[in-house]
Amino acid sequence: MLFNYKFGGSSTVVSNAGSVGMSFAPDTNRTPTFFVGKLHRKLAFREAISALHDVVVSDLRYQPRDKTAYKAWAEQQENIWLSEFMAGENIDRINARVTTIREELHAVYQEQGRLMQPFYDARQRYFKYLYERDMDAWFVLDPVITVHPDEVFFECFSQDESSYGKLSANYNVFKEINEFACGTTNIDYSADLYNEFQKIRDYKETDFAIDPSGFNVQTTGEEAYKEVKIDLPDSWVRGFLQVSSAMTLPATTIEFHPMDVYDICSLLRRFKEKTGPRSIRFRLVPGEPVRLVFDPWGKELVCARSLYNGPEPTEIRIWGRRRLLILERLIPVTRRFTVYLLGSGLPSFYVADLGDMTFTLGLSGWTANDWSRLGNFDLMAPRTEVEPSTARRVFDALKENWREAPGTLAKRLGIDQKTVMGALSLYTQAGRAVYDMKQGVYRVRELTQDPLPMNQLRYDNPREAEADRLFGQKQVSLSVVQEPQGIRLSGTVKDGDRQYTPALLIDADERLSDATCTCNFYTQNKLHKGPCEHMLALRIAYRNFKK
Repeated sequence: MLFNYKFGGSSTVVSNAGSVGMSFAPDTNRTPTFFVGKLHRKLAFREAISALHDVVVSDLRYQPRDKTAYKAWAEQQENIWLSEFMAGENIDRINARVTTIREELHAVYQEQGRLMQPFYDARQRYFKYLYERDMDAWFVLDPVITVHPDEVFFECFSQDESSYGKLSANYNVFKEINEFACGTTNIDYSADLYNEFQKIRDYKETDFAIDPSGFNVQTTGEEAYKEVKIDLPDSWVRGFLQVSSAMTLPATTIEFHPMDVYDICSLLRRFKEKTGPRSIRFRLVPGEPVRLVFDPWGKELVCARSLYNGPEPTEIRIWGRRRLLILERLIPVTRRFTVYLLGSGLPSFYVADLGDMTFTLGLSGWTANDWSRLGNFDLMAPRTEVEPSTARRVFDALKENWREAPGTLAKRLGIDQKTVMGALSLYTQAGRAVYDMKQGVYRVRELTQDPLPMNQLRYDNPREAEADRLFGQKQVSLSVVQEPQGIRLSGTVKDGDRQYTPALLIDADERLSDATCTCNFYTQNKLHKGPCEHMLALRIAYRNFKK
């Protein structure tokens, strides 16, 4: 996908002894979105925006060891040894020998260079390609900012795309709000901006502005604008869509005291695993403190201040735990943490309540299982058939208030709540709405000014297309049973010479809450990479059965 971004100058922070002024340069190609005010909760905002920066720069992919210091030391030792050796030898004889050897090596290198030139040229083209892609990636890291009637929120991804960060600040965080216009825009967020944030102090007045002046200036031929044309990778957009879909799935909820989160981070700081498994097991018993077991050591941490209030005992295992250290900086300013666990090996969300601000950290199932490529949680979202006109009516009603709970929206429009949920799910998967986990409402958040190419995004993997093919060829048989937890679907799917027996549980909100299959994809991955094509084919059959 090719998107155009145009920033009205660069984001800046001006700091002196008495004040700090922050001005963010927005994307001027989008609908005018701006905000001007003064910060009221300065220190808490500084810590929260710095934690968001920790998400942006996070990259836990394998990095080879940096041997620069060792090579410098080795060269120094070689020079010392060589000087000592040459002190006892005939200098002229050694120099003549060195010259002869250099001439011989030069001839060898010339011949080698002639033979290796095609390789060097290809390697240079490859490095140039990587450089250009990396430069694009820096622009991808610019946060998306949304202004709503009740709050402003920032969203971003980590460099390895396994961590999602969102900072929401309601208007009590600011004072003397001069003007604002609701909407979503991309802001220019330079790398040096983080260092300037650290200069925010309680005794300094801090001006906060998403600069509105950039929208009204003639851009044709103006060198003052920084115009950037980005070949935006699909992964960045797909990541937002997968996070939004995962937020709406059923989850186990736990309230954590900040000191218990401190204990988790402290243990991770004190111990460094050398072998797997690198996981945390949440042992949950109703009415009892949460117990965490850290593998591979088997160390148990009892969170005495945090009780589990769920209906039944369970154990949930998560991986990629070092990403939790992003929460460290928030501990002194957080009232409580709410943890949402979707299941073992599935994503988890950590919502920090900072009073007038909320910080959400979304982690994929494990570090290598990033949001964009391997998680397909949009396939588990509600799949209710909704007429385009009805879906548009629901979205237009949502835009009237910018945020609303599905139940309230259904009552106001006089539409069945399942239909409203289906419509909101469609717009969530289209990048035009996002679910607010803390308040339980959907919010308007349009990732781009132009509609997203959903065919290109939705079929990044072929499973849903394959499910459509299986159903179209009448290879699916269906059995429907009503249960207290929802609707149980079972049946058979014939795929070539083989026959599979998927089983699904659809909850009251039309979400896929549990599923099994006899195919190899499910045996290897469970639901960690989303449902297989046979589960989806069964669901398509159920959708048509209801008609």
